[in-house]
Amino acid sequence: MKLNKKKTFAGISKKYSTLNNCKIVLIPVPYDYTQTWKKGAKKGPKAFLTAAEHMELYDIETNSEVYKKGIFIVPSIINSSISIKKMIEKVYNITKKYLLKEKFITLIGGDHSISIGSIRAFGEKYNNNLSILHMDAHTDLRPIYKGTPYNHACSMHEASKKYPIIQIGIRSMDIVEKKYIQKKNIFYMHKIYKNDLWMKNAISKLSTNVFISIDIDVFDPSIAPSTGTPEPGGLSWYTALKFFKKVFKKKNIIGFDIVELLPNQKESSTDFLAVKLYYKLLSYKYNIKK
Repeated sequence: MKLNKKKTFAGISKKYSTLNNCKIVLIPVPYDYTQTWKKGAKKGPKAFLTAAEHMELYDIETNSEVYKKGIFIVPSIINSSISIKKMIEKVYNITKKYLLKEKFITLIGGDHSISIGSIRAFGEKYNNNLSILHMDAHTDLRPIYKGTPYNHACSMHEASKKYPIIQIGIRSMDIVEKKYIQKKNIFYMHKIYKNDLWMKNAISKLSTNVFISIDIDVFDPSIAPSTGTPEPGGLSWYTALKFFKKVFKKKNIIGFDIVELLPNQKESSTDFLAVKLYYKLLSYKYNIKK
């Protein structure tokens, strides 16, 4: 799938969308080869950018217009026919390229396997002072699935051997994954839905530098139905934002991805949720006082 190279994020002017003028880089990764139920996440980046064109760019909560920090969209770096390993290498290389330029890196998928490459690049830069905030319905800790260690169900396994991974919203997993869980760092949905006391505990486990990986299925399917593996009982919109706001206030967020958006022609609310979430996180990044 080719993305329109001339399109800017949300239709912003070229003044705020050229690489030299931007602080933020958005890397679209239209890839879903590893999806094991419903395919279509390769269409996620295009649907995301289309939804962005209909979003108001003033954020009420932070009283800001964060797009003025500049958002540069990287021209499409992959196609859906390349191998999983090659895709991960490309994501790693392009993430590293813009990290060296001191940009704030964001990615939109695509299935969750794209995170393997970006986390490798962030890990090289931040080494021992990095933790992963993994927002997902699933643990994604299988060492291998469907014959490959690069499946979306394995997206956190490699990173879990190197960094603290704080997992939020988990409500589905295979028994094989139990031995790979960082027991003190996992927050199951059936335990956290009753109150917000878990938020402080989760944040205390994060290192100074944090990369956030968000699978759309962390949200309840009542508000985010368009994803490849929906699970009942997920986070609500404002609970998630309350938590993210606290995280951005306390920690140095070095980048984030949003994955597993699977567009549905009959339902575009999930597309809009994804782009609204993206913009909200950027607003927190640049407008929340620590």
